Amino acid sequence: MFEISFGELLVIGAVALIVLGPERLPTVARTIGALVGRAQRFVASVKSDIQQQSQMAGLQELQQEMQQAAAAFRHQVETEVAQVRETAREIEHEASVVAAQLHDDAVHSIALPEGVANLLAAADAPAGKDDNQLDLFDQPATAPTPSVADKHS
Repeated sequence: MFEISFGELLVIGAVALIVLGPERLPTVARTIGALVGRAQRFVASVKSDIQQQSQMAGLQELQQEMQQAAAAFRHQVETEVAQVRETAREIEHEASVVAAQLHDDAVHSIALPEGVANLLAAADAPAGKDDNQLDLFDQPATAPTPSVADKHS
């Protein structure tokens, strides 16, 4: 801290011995030593506080940088997710359109065996009257009356 040589300390000690006298010199020396020790501890404490404050300022700057980087990353991820969702919706729509077209094309272009095609055609045709089935709501058919000649024969 102060650059005092050994010779200078001897001169100070001699002047103090003459001014203070031999009885009070040890008490004053102890008091001065204690004050110098306190001053050194105070200076060390101030240096430590200043260093901690500079580190805190650096940490706060680093924290702000990290928060900004995290916010930018979050924004980028949200943008990418939104783009992927939009692309997925477009693909889903296109797939449903293509599936509908394939279904329509498949229904019209499948070559079915003749028996299956007839069954499908019959199922699609309006229901006609089946001659082998009794219809309860139809009028009974009238039978022709036998003629007299038919009876004698």
